[in-house]
Amino acid sequence: MTVLTHAHGGDLDAIQRTYGIPKEEIIDFSGNINPLGFPKKAEEALKENLHLICTYPDKKYKALKKAIGAYTGADASHIVVGNGSTELISTFIQTINADHSIIMGPAYSEYEREVTLNGGKFEYFPLKEEDNFKLNLPALLEALTPDIGMFIACNPNNPTGTAIRVDEMRVILEHCKKIGASVMIDETYIEFSDILPEICSIPLVAEFDNLFVIRGTSKFFAAPGIRLGYGMSSNQAFLDRFKTNSDPWSVNSLADFIGQHIFTDFDFHKATQKLVSDERRKAFAELSTWKNIKAYPSEANFILLKLKTDKVTAHDLFEKCIMKKMLIRDASSFTFLDETFLRFCILSPEHNAALLEELKQWVEA
Repeated sequence: MTVLTHAHGGDLDAIQRTYGIPKEEIIDFSGNINPLGFPKKAEEALKENLHLICTYPDKKYKALKKAIGAYTGADASHIVVGNGSTELISTFIQTINADHSIIMGPAYSEYEREVTLNGGKFEYFPLKEEDNFKLNLPALLEALTPDIGMFIACNPNNPTGTAIRVDEMRVILEHCKKIGASVMIDETYIEFSDILPEICSIPLVAEFDNLFVIRGTSKFFAAPGIRLGYGMSSNQAFLDRFKTNSDPWSVNSLADFIGQHIFTDFDFHKATQKLVSDERRKAFAELSTWKNIKAYPSEANFILLKLKTDKVTAHDLFEKCIMKKMLIRDASSFTFLDETFLRFCILSPEHNAALLEELKQWVEA
């Protein structure tokens, strides 16, 4: 029995249909969602304000943008919000309307999809296995020729977990400014990083008007259902076009309200970062002792693995794990990766230990 290999991580409905396992019973290591779940303070506040569903949100989202600005350090006038980061990705690509783009890969498939739907051409700039998937900056600058209108990167990258540092990003932005290219940086996973200040591009927004930074609330705040994304740009002409290309009230009243609460729950932020950091470090240390696995250091809440044995493939492990109601990601569907790569995200200590025990018996046997 085979599941669709190109399904996004966390597609529990597809798994339920294919394998007949109730989705409530599946331990999801593929969706990269915070194991602490949705912030309790925001949940309690929401329960007392469900009447907001009967009202329109503020069309300008002033309170929400103020909360995001306080959380990220961005100027509120530079902030846009949308129906999840996916809508912002789509709207940004439509607004820039570049004829030719470069996407740093392996990458989230929606970048490629949106560029193609908008009628643009694209090519991938590869993060290479021999470089441990770290960015080769000189090679990227050489690839960013004057015919390129847009550069897209996820930072930290999904699925490799590697990150572009601020000094490298500055060089990229300066080069793209010279050739007239826009830059979109997706920081979906950056809040899980131990070195966030060293890799965050938001402080560069005010300086570079060719930069657009995107984040969402699905992963760090465990809230994929509210569909709240946000982004930053200092280019007023772009912001005006973006507003024209965006649907009014794309963020609903409940998402608007929730956003004003989750960004100020500092105890939740600290608890998440400590749990993920500790468990990522522990899992990486364990995996580094295995002879048939290579684990790549990660600044996200997931770890990419490469099998160094031909006795088992990533899909084999996917099948074996799902039979134990544990869902991992066969990473062979990502550009530049093959059947030797898999990815899993950090969950609770108990779940992480159970997964590693399951993997070890098949990989190290």
